[in-house]
This record gives sequence, C-alpha cells and structure tokens, in this order.
Amino acid sequence: MKAAVYTRSRPGKILEIQDLDQPVPKESEVLIRVRAASVNPLDWRMKRERPGVDLAGQVVAVGAAVTRFKPGDAVFGAGKGAFAEYACAPEANLALWPESLSFEQAAALPVAGLTALQGLRDKGRLQSGQKVLINGAAGGVGTFAVQIAKSFGANVTGVCSTKNLELVRSLGADGVVDYSRDDFTEDRQRYDLLLDNVGNRSLSKMKRVLTPNGKCIMAGAPKQFGPVMIRLLQAFARSMILRQNFTFFVAKIKKADLTTLAELSASGKITPAIDRCYPLRDAAAAIAYVETGHARAKVVLLPSES
Repeated sequence: MKAAVYTRSRPGKILEIQDLDQPVPKESEVLIRVRAASVNPLDWRMKRERPGVDLAGQVVAVGAAVTRFKPGDAVFGAGKGAFAEYACAPEANLALWPESLSFEQAAALPVAGLTALQGLRDKGRLQSGQKVLINGAAGGVGTFAVQIAKSFGANVTGVCSTKNLELVRSLGADGVVDYSRDDFTEDRQRYDLLLDNVGNRSLSKMKRVLTPNGKCIMAGAPKQFGPVMIRLLQAFARSMILRQNFTFFVAKIKKADLTTLAELSASGKITPAIDRCYPLRDAAAAIAYVETGHARAKVVLLPSES
C-alpha cells in the first residue's frame, strides 16, 4: 500500500510516499481502507514516523476482541498513520460514519470537532444565552466551534481575516471581527467565554474582553516550546488569583463524543467546511499549507486518488 512516511535529514523532516505492507489490526483494533484523512497542525509536530490521525473509510478487518464493527461498515475517527491507503484504529476511537456527510467531511470531524465540542461544553461549561468569542473562527477548530456554540444557544462572535468574514457569518456567527482592521482585545464588548485557537494575544490582553467570571479556553498556542510554557504558567497564576479562568486544553478521543458529532451532523447543526483536497502523493504540500496558518477550515487528503 502507499503511505506517507517521515524520514530525517540534517535540514529536518522530509515526507515521502512509500510502499509498505498493509497493517494487521491488533486484538482491539480495526483495519480501515482510508477514503479520506484530514490534516491537523499536530501532523507535522508529532514524533511518529507515520503521520495522520483523522480518517474516514470502510472496515476491512477487525481484531478478535472487536464487537462494534464488522467488515464493510463505514466509520470515522482517529487512527494511526492515517495518511495511507490502509490504517488501523482502536475500536474505541471510531464511530459509524454519518451518512449525511461525504467521507471527506467525515474525516474533517474528529480532532477539530472534538476540540471545539469539549472546549466549549466541558472546559467552558457553555450555557444558552452566553456570549462567546472565537479567535480563529475560520480555522479547522473555529468553524466547528461557531456552529457548536450556536447549537447550544450562545451568541457567537468570530475573529477572522477579511476574506473569511462571509464564511464565518454563513456558519451562524452573530457578529464578526476582522483582525486586519480591529484588535478584538480592544473591543468594549465583554464575553462569558473566549475560545482561543490561535495563541496570538497575551493573557493580559485577552482578560480585557472577559466578564468578571469569564473563561478563556486556549486550544491554540505558539509553535515554540518556550512561549507555550510561559503561557501555561501565566494561565495557572491568573486562574489562582482571579475569578476569571484561563485553561490550556487538548482534546481527548472519546467514542461518545464522536457519536455526538455524528448526531450534530445528521441533524444539520454542524456541517464540516473544507478548504482544499489533495491526493496522497501531495501530502507534504497539504501539511505545508496547513502550517502556514492561512488555511480556511479543514484540509483533506484522498488516498484513493493517488
């Protein structure tokens, strides 16, 4: 099978498409023919030899302990080495494919959708009627966050670039802030919850737009390790002395939450937005495009077109 593999050289990582043996599922794993796989920033930063987590496709084989799926089932979720024609995934990291979506859209759901859902619902404790500000509203997480927040009955404002204003409005945002013209931290409006997917503003500045008991959930951070640690320490310190809460957050793959995303999709409350699709042979270009930070919504790989 064809698969994307990281090799190393002195300048840094190199991504190559290689011929590999088809993987064999372990006892609690499912082997999937990958129809689509979406790209996340972690795909470049992860230390694994085989990139890719988000996937959607058909079950080919199952391990001896698998009870929820059988060959032929269409599924989506989180796998290992998803940038390939075939990949294995733990049974617990999969859900049945929402038939209302294409495989490309289903592959866009897992990491970004779970980050938005768990960040807003679990960490942010979002309630109907609250005011929510989403920094990076046109990105992978942001496009889901706008829709999920609206489904919870929130009043949503999205921060994005000029070219993405209409996209964010079309997702249901009640208001938009064009960051090329306005600094959202200077806004007089106050928000109950700020979901920060970018990490391009200091905590002291983001504090200004929160209500006295507001929460800031940080799903995005600077790429360098040092600044990340500084923000972690600042978030901890501020949360200890202020009623406002600052929390760094990394989503967890949960079967029940994947099912929730499928149900939200089936009901029309969320629709994955896709910027571009690439064949597997162009996986390096797809990752590079996501790493620029200017991708709209999700970027998807199509192994069957390679």
